Amino acid sequence: MITPKNATTRRNVLKTLAGGAAGAATLPLWARYAQAQTSEPIKIGFQVHRTGIGAAYGRWYDRTTMAAVNLINEQGGINGRPVEIVAEDDGTDPKRGAEVVEKFANQHGCDIGFGTLFSHVVIGSSPRAGELKLPYFVVSEGHHVASGMLNRYTLQPGITDVKSQVQAMAPFVAENLGKKVTMIFPDFAFGHDHRDFFTRAIEAQGGEVLAHIAVPPAETSFTKYFPKIPQDTEVLYHVMVGPAVLTFVKELGEFFGPSRPEIFGFIDSLEAVDISSPGLEYLEGTYFWEGNPRHAQEDQSEHDKFYRAAVGVDERGASISDPSDVSTYAHMFGCWETLHVIKAGMEAAGYQSHADRAKLIEAVEAMTEMPLSQAHPQGAKLFNGKTHQVFGHQYISKVTDGKLVKVHTTSIEDTLYPDEVDYTTQSF
Repeated sequence: MITPKNATTRRNVLKTLAGGAAGAATLPLWARYAQAQTSEPIKIGFQVHRTGIGAAYGRWYDRTTMAAVNLINEQGGINGRPVEIVAEDDGTDPKRGAEVVEKFANQHGCDIGFGTLFSHVVIGSSPRAGELKLPYFVVSEGHHVASGMLNRYTLQPGITDVKSQVQAMAPFVAENLGKKVTMIFPDFAFGHDHRDFFTRAIEAQGGEVLAHIAVPPAETSFTKYFPKIPQDTEVLYHVMVGPAVLTFVKELGEFFGPSRPEIFGFIDSLEAVDISSPGLEYLEGTYFWEGNPRHAQEDQSEHDKFYRAAVGVDERGASISDPSDVSTYAHMFGCWETLHVIKAGMEAAGYQSHADRAKLIEAVEAMTEMPLSQAHPQGAKLFNGKTHQVFGHQYISKVTDGKLVKVHTTSIEDTLYPDEVDYTTQSF
């Protein structure tokens, strides 16, 4: 049989694959996975907060996850195998979270679990992942991983934790805003991390926390909490989560009016909320921590441009298809980056089946530097294999003319702290 010169044959496709991944996305689907020992997909169990107080985050974690997986599959998958996402809603509930982990292992036959955000759900789910020997990659920010309270099967390689974040923020707050601070935070593990670690961090800068105001995470109105703010407060530190964040910020503005202390917030208080929403005008001149700057900055990297386009987000961090649909941009990059870490770990471990799960964990534990790249568009990072926690740059933005403008970037060194655990000493 005579084959036309311009036809794509299996032989010349395999030559292309042998020469490298360049151009893999242009190959026919069968060819992208031609080198795999099996055509079975890598199954990643995605524990997603579709309902409950984490639903806004869950929706954007889902969107980011699918964009990352689509890219990975276009580039040839993992070890020549396509990646399949198996999503289960945990309701942002710890008990359901553990049940979801069990479904991944026993019902769906997933290779790993991935994606959990809210810290109480991580804490409720991680023990079951350890019992089932299911590698569990969380995208949470809580200090529970690096503190040593979890297990060797739980890792957080794609997003930094609260302890490192507040440690890096405290010097800026003390030097530029004030040293007498009142904190308002959600009354669960994530908020308690802020309470404990920022209090210590500001005290190390010669400051003090005058009051800790804990708010139930499902609260819908906040005016009754604001009179508890001491009059000599110089800085109000806020970090709220859940569906009522817009109400929280609006009521805060109504309470203070034009006479307010300096305000430093974690962008969690405005995730999925348009900063130009009516009632938020008083935020002009206030400051926010951002895990990843929502609004494209003047020094925007090519990697951030690529990432925005891939997840379908515009320069203000809203959906390209619906400008009223504002993303959780400060957090969702963690899904993108974690999936690329999983890909790199599986390829380093030569992962083929569940029997290689321990090899995967060891391969990730061996990672250190993660340069700014398409895989890590938020910024360069340093992974600590002993604590299973990644460290990276933090950003402070100031609301200026209705835009979040980056005014300070920490070094990675600013975020480091002494190890509290060495998971590599634990047996599998």
